[in-house]
Amino acid sequence: MTDGTNPSSNPQPEPAPGSGGYGFPPGPPAQGGYGFPPNAPGQDGGYGYPQGGGYGYPPNAPAGGGFGPPPVFPQDPGPVGPDQGLPGIPSVEQPDWEAMADRSAAERRKKRLWMVGGAVAVLLLLAGGGTFMLLKGDNAEDDGSKDVAENVQPSSSPKPGASPTKTYSPTLAEDPSQLRDSVGKVHIRMGNDASVPKVGTRHELRLKGNPESYAQATKAAVDTEKGFTLTARVHNSSGAKGPHIAVSQGTGESFAFELGADEVNGKQAWVFRVRTSDKSEKPTLVTVAAEGLKTVKTTTSLLATYDAEKKTIALYVEGKKAAEAPVPGIWKNSGPLQLGRSRHANAWAGDWQGAIKSVRVYEVGFSAELAAAYQAGTLDDATKAKCIHGWIVG
Repeated sequence: MTDGTNPSSNPQPEPAPGSGGYGFPPGPPAQGGYGFPPNAPGQDGGYGYPQGGGYGYPPNAPAGGGFGPPPVFPQDPGPVGPDQGLPGIPSVEQPDWEAMADRSAAERRKKRLWMVGGAVAVLLLLAGGGTFMLLKGDNAEDDGSKDVAENVQPSSSPKPGASPTKTYSPTLAEDPSQLRDSVGKVHIRMGNDASVPKVGTRHELRLKGNPESYAQATKAAVDTEKGFTLTARVHNSSGAKGPHIAVSQGTGESFAFELGADEVNGKQAWVFRVRTSDKSEKPTLVTVAAEGLKTVKTTTSLLATYDAEKKTIALYVEGKKAAEAPVPGIWKNSGPLQLGRSRHANAWAGDWQGAIKSVRVYEVGFSAELAAAYQAGTLDDATKAKCIHGWIVG
């Protein structure tokens, strides 16, 4: 701040004659003026243009390169060679446009190859995962995806055109300890050591091979005085010799029939055995067996049938006939259907260790053609309608 008075002024001395003025070098201005090259406009340079023409202008621009009258251009210098350039302008090397285009195209091809390679790698990984699932060995954890076609739809499956229903449940909603009969009304109560877990997309009955690991129906499910067919998809985990029964029927002193594995001629085999209707003092048993096949740690489709007209019983393994035998008839036992055990000499025997993946009962005896059709999943509708019971079928 100031006290309101003007500051004292110091007058500048007048420039000396010929000095150039304030801020300029002594002596007269250079030829062309301050800040410009020698030679005034119209001679060798001109304002803003170098001597000899300037950038983009021919030599001796108009009026010496400055602004003025129309220029007088020199004579045609003749053709200019490819490496000569314009007169007065240094030759500039042009880029190799073709090489640049080739490099750009090569980069694009490389990117496309990377993208295609990545897509192929993803597809190979997915295919490898699918192959692993297909090659996974049979075991008690099998999800049942290799089961024969569902020739009988469970009652919870929607009919064509109907609204979707709830997810299939193998047990009764009001009593989870009972296996639900999806076709008829004969439900099966599980023992304390039996369970029905979901494995993959399907359920299976798991049994531990002890007296508390079984399942018993509320009543008989098969009329043994008439023709019938029994199917079961099973997985036996026990390598011990002796009886391992997946399905049977009857209580009291003896079973009426049993289906599973037992020792035959010193080796384990798949068997279908019945007690005949002979009224003898000692029960007469008839057995048909599939010898020489693997019975342990392999999931197997069994089909046992009784032809009441021909009086024969037969056993099929994976749709192929293993054996057939004549019988006078099958003893009628009013006892209930059993899963995982059988009645022998007034006691339970043949505890099953492993899984039972599905069980069905048809009220008709199957021929070899029907057994093959069942295995292939091409059973005709008339035969499908003969199914009267079905457990763990979804």
